[in-house]
Amino acid sequence: MERYLEFILNHYLLSLGLAVVTFLLIQELIETALRKFELISPVMAVAKMNVADTVIIDVRDPQEFIKSYIEGAINMPLDKLEEQLAAAAFAKDKPIIVACQTGTRSTPACKLLTKNGFTQVFSLTGGMQAWEEANLPIKSTSKAKTKADLTKRP
Repeated sequence: MERYLEFILNHYLLSLGLAVVTFLLIQELIETALRKFELISPVMAVAKMNVADTVIIDVRDPQEFIKSYIEGAINMPLDKLEEQLAAAAFAKDKPIIVACQTGTRSTPACKLLTKNGFTQVFSLTGGMQAWEEANLPIKSTSKAKTKADLTKRP
């Protein structure tokens, strides 16, 4: 035991690094176990879209969205998502695929959706970047589909 203590004192940076990495790994394991949404690859997302009436929510900014998006996707920027949740209430029990550019913004969006009672929430792994790399179809337009377009849905 004394040798461990001596090693830690002599190599405090290595010891600190080990402690930080261990903490981050444990945090990731706990977060993964408690996550209420699923990660879905672009190919699996297409399969889900073909089988069920799936809603695609793109949480990128409108400028990013109009450059390329998944057909039928609704643009609800992450910073305005909470305000626009009432317009998406029709999809509470439908599968929802959340997309962003690289997959980082979709995680907080999925957490917000599950917190507000949406039951089948999926985060597109790798976001639109992975979608395009898989050579899946994209659309582009000069106008984004917005919250107002949601009210037109059955």
